[in-house]
Amino acid sequence: MAYEFKLPDLGEGLTEGEIARWLVSEGQEIAEDDPLVEIQTDKTTVEIPSPAAGTVTRIFVEEGKVVPVGTVLVVIGGEPDGGQLPAEPALPDRPAKPTAGVRPQQVPARGVRATPLVRRVAQELGVDLENVAGTGPQGRVTEDDVRLSAGGSSGPGGARPRQVQEGRREPLRGVRRVIAEHMTRAHREVPPVTWVEECDFSNLDLNLLVATVLKACAESLREFPELNARLDGDAIVYLDRYDLGVAVQTEQGLVVPVVRDCDSRTVDELRVDVERLSESARAGTLTPEELRGSTFTVTSAGKLAGLLQTPIVNYPEVAILSVGRIAERPVVRDGQIVAAKIGYVSLTFDHRVVDGARAAEFGLSVIGRLEGSGGR
Repeated sequence: MAYEFKLPDLGEGLTEGEIARWLVSEGQEIAEDDPLVEIQTDKTTVEIPSPAAGTVTRIFVEEGKVVPVGTVLVVIGGEPDGGQLPAEPALPDRPAKPTAGVRPQQVPARGVRATPLVRRVAQELGVDLENVAGTGPQGRVTEDDVRLSAGGSSGPGGARPRQVQEGRREPLRGVRRVIAEHMTRAHREVPPVTWVEECDFSNLDLNLLVATVLKACAESLREFPELNARLDGDAIVYLDRYDLGVAVQTEQGLVVPVVRDCDSRTVDELRVDVERLSESARAGTLTPEELRGSTFTVTSAGKLAGLLQTPIVNYPEVAILSVGRIAERPVVRDGQIVAAKIGYVSLTFDHRVVDGARAAEFGLSVIGRLEGSGGR
């Protein structure tokens, strides 16, 4: 009996997922609990084991596609429903649109390896899949194959041939897709303002920079609760926990693991946690729990940071603090020009929730703690 495996509900209110990587191929024999597929969500990448044993009969969703929860991804053990394909998944990134003058195919080209989405695109463009050479896994016809084939002849309704685009094209997928969606939403919904001030880091062990900044921010957030908040509809929600995100650059893109209880832990304890989370981020082994629930974010790119930044708020938070490149620069101390380790601290905040004066006071409070003077 055929087993239809559908994209499961992965929790956290997630309604869709991206097929990051298939760990099996059509025709392969697998056992129950064998690795089946990797799903990328806006939190992390999850490896899902096979719930059944048998032959992988059909894979319906190709790598890189985003589909809603409940979509049939793969059939194990035989064709379902007497050989009929499962209902075509409703892909959120490419809704189906009827094309005038094109009659739907009554019988799909069953000898051709192609997903329902690719078959629909071929149908809309008037391309016979039997005449398209597939470049995907196991010779599967991809959407690019169909569109390239359509570029050589007129499309439906006498449409002009598709122009072949220049340059190398890579689909926006995985962590990069999540970043793009997250940053776009933040830019669209948050009216940001960035405040910048210099800080003297001469009294700070730079090996403890991130941990010390986390501690300083958490202590200052207790005094300025509007920066440790959320805007929820027509209400501001003030949070009573201090779980700070730390931006970490990985080969896959930027991720923000969360360091818990930054207000009540020592700098050394925070350093250990930051190092552990950073290593896990670069190895791609962070758990969903380690990526959710931050109340404020800190970022520092070290020597690559540049003089200063205007960081984007990590939505739904209302503020983010960044530290620019720290270097010896001339400063005036007691009427004398001396060298000091100077860097710029930038604070971007949601102006709907935080007033400029309060943001500046918060920034100066953090700088005072970093400089070890208790204030400025």
